[in-house]
Amino acid sequence: MKILAIGRNYAEHIAELNNEVPDEPVIFFKPDTAILRHNEPFYYPEYTSDVHYEVELLLRICREGKNVEKQFAHKYYDAIGLGIDFTARDLQTKAKSKGLPWTLAKGFNGSAPVSEFLPLTEFPDLQNINFSLNVNGETKQKGNSKMMLNTFDDIIAYISQFITLKTGDIIFTGTPEGVGPVKIGDRLEGYVEDKKLLDFEVK
Repeated sequence: MKILAIGRNYAEHIAELNNEVPDEPVIFFKPDTAILRHNEPFYYPEYTSDVHYEVELLLRICREGKNVEKQFAHKYYDAIGLGIDFTARDLQTKAKSKGLPWTLAKGFNGSAPVSEFLPLTEFPDLQNINFSLNVNGETKQKGNSKMMLNTFDDIIAYISQFITLKTGDIIFTGTPEGVGPVKIGDRLEGYVEDKKLLDFEVK
């Protein structure tokens, strides 16, 4: 399986990082070694001093798809989850300043905690899903899928023009405003609607 991620998919987050609104979706990869499951702790890596949380809704791909038309895109994912796109902001800033890829800043070990997945039948409107992230009991990020610049179906149709989607792939769909740093000892709790799907510590 592979992890695909969308950058700059919420206008407020683009503004808080002083980025430009992209003409097309910004796509990047995380390797499967980035995944943390079952609320395992996140161990702060030694090669960065500025790791940021970015909470995101996840799509789980349920069938192989290439050049998927938007009108059929809903058939290619069957569940919604919640994930954290941990980002080594210092490494990312350095790479961006030189026009280089963000791979090490986004794809390091443990940089993708993922929750269990909920079937689409639990969501009456996929363009109205609330999600949030608490750090040490304080709400830091709140988002809703209606705020996305590119919808779930837009994302599927766009990515599949270039990269064949396969069963089990996970797509991170972008983060809302409110990203910030974590430190050792922090506790992160993530919610989709009123369901707590993530609950782990930084060590």
